[in-house]
Amino acid sequence: MKKHSARRFRTLLNRRFFIALLIILQLIFITGMLFHYSRLKWTQTVLTLFSVATALHLLIRRDKTAYKLSLVFLILLFPVFGGVFYWIFHFQTTSVGFRRRLDRVAQSSAQFYRMPGKISDETLREAEKTLSESRKLLRYMDHSTPFPIYNSTESKYYPNGQEMLTDLLRDLESAEHYIFLEYFIIEEGEMWGSILEVLRERVKAGVDVRIIYDDLGCFLTLPANYARVLRSWGIQCLRFNSFHPFLTSSQNNRDHRKIAVVDGKVAYTGGINLADEYIGKKIKHGTWKDSAVRLYGDGAWSFTVMFLQFWEFLSKKNEHYEQYRPRFVTPLPVGNGWVQPYTDSPMDKENVGEHVYHQITEQATSYLYITTPYLTVNDGMLTALERSAKSGVDVRIIMPEIPDKRLVHFTSRSYYQSLIQAGVRIYEYTGGFMHAKLFVSDDTVATVGTTNLDFRSLYLHFECCTCLYRTDSIAAIKQDYLNTLKDCREITEADCKAGIVKQFFQSICRIFAPLM
Repeated sequence: MKKHSARRFRTLLNRRFFIALLIILQLIFITGMLFHYSRLKWTQTVLTLFSVATALHLLIRRDKTAYKLSLVFLILLFPVFGGVFYWIFHFQTTSVGFRRRLDRVAQSSAQFYRMPGKISDETLREAEKTLSESRKLLRYMDHSTPFPIYNSTESKYYPNGQEMLTDLLRDLESAEHYIFLEYFIIEEGEMWGSILEVLRERVKAGVDVRIIYDDLGCFLTLPANYARVLRSWGIQCLRFNSFHPFLTSSQNNRDHRKIAVVDGKVAYTGGINLADEYIGKKIKHGTWKDSAVRLYGDGAWSFTVMFLQFWEFLSKKNEHYEQYRPRFVTPLPVGNGWVQPYTDSPMDKENVGEHVYHQITEQATSYLYITTPYLTVNDGMLTALERSAKSGVDVRIIMPEIPDKRLVHFTSRSYYQSLIQAGVRIYEYTGGFMHAKLFVSDDTVATVGTTNLDFRSLYLHFECCTCLYRTDSIAAIKQDYLNTLKDCREITEADCKAGIVKQFFQSICRIFAPLM
């Protein structure tokens, strides 16, 4: 056992050392170029003007305001080569090909989200009539996204990973046709071991088992050849956006989604990855607080399509979506609210995750409860939260007290004072790390998924969530939130006071928050 662990450690170390060394060499080369070419005055002038033109180009673009302002600041901070490097990163062949291929898959398969005979304009009109408080959100999703709303779906909320794992294992064991898993992090241990055991058994029974994991997310947790190991057991496996030792902008775009689908009938999503800290078997930043939701019924189909789209994109082989349509034998749930799964891509111009959060914030009339591990948001989101609180809505945000990324946490705290002054109540979870990403409002709407309140989630990563409308699970989400508050410390305005030096560094960090 010790020999196996030592061999695995050496394998991981060798890969990391090689990649780190090549990246360092590239940075040295770039630095050398800067010092060498800065001696030529005419070159400096031309390149500086080019950087200014690039900055102006970014400023007139309408998308991702805070993110582009950070890029403008960086370009002007290094005016000689800032513009050149921006366009080199922006127009890489791999990045352009990545975007175009993904667009083709998304456009050709968008039609499959709607199940024949079940999703229609009448369904949407019924939802708008029944869910009048969420009419604007429903119309936005209908006009700007391909994601339908379902009413024949049962939802179950999980306040921790252990409860989710129990049900997930039972569902995996019942799989008859296929199992699709897509996760940002998979780590060898008790949680993954118990899942893997079931997967290997189902493969022997003829079940189609497929796994997608993010290569950077698993960079520290899995051996480089792990996909081949899984394939040797009959499990199909693909790595998303393989991490290479080159400075490329495409490495920013990670698959942060968490999806488990069984036979198209059952689907899971939320913040929970497949690693032991998520089930309390490994202490990491204290007790890990997270959440997930299980869908049974028509709503699970959207997650099936999301997975197949990525599989088609990565494998470069056409998928026949229709053959994965679920075959329900027992009657589907009726009258338990509505669900609307959705995904968000950094490769298009529609920031779905951000807009859903905005809509829920703006339609809240009584309360709005939020949990997020990070709080680095643009002025639009900040203003929406403050305006909601000033309008008399009970707005509360739970953040972690123990950070996993100290610089991001330091920056997140810089937002506290203005929010508290506007009436937003901010809490820090004292038990450990708060990793859950959820909004719940007015006992009528909630969203559970993978999207954090930070620029990476909102603009750079692939994410997925589920909107819940008047489902029984909303009450469970609210109750879990109230229970969690007992393990939190409320932050006061006095706690936010800082000296000049700290305020200065927080201001600098906020400028670069979109790049963290």
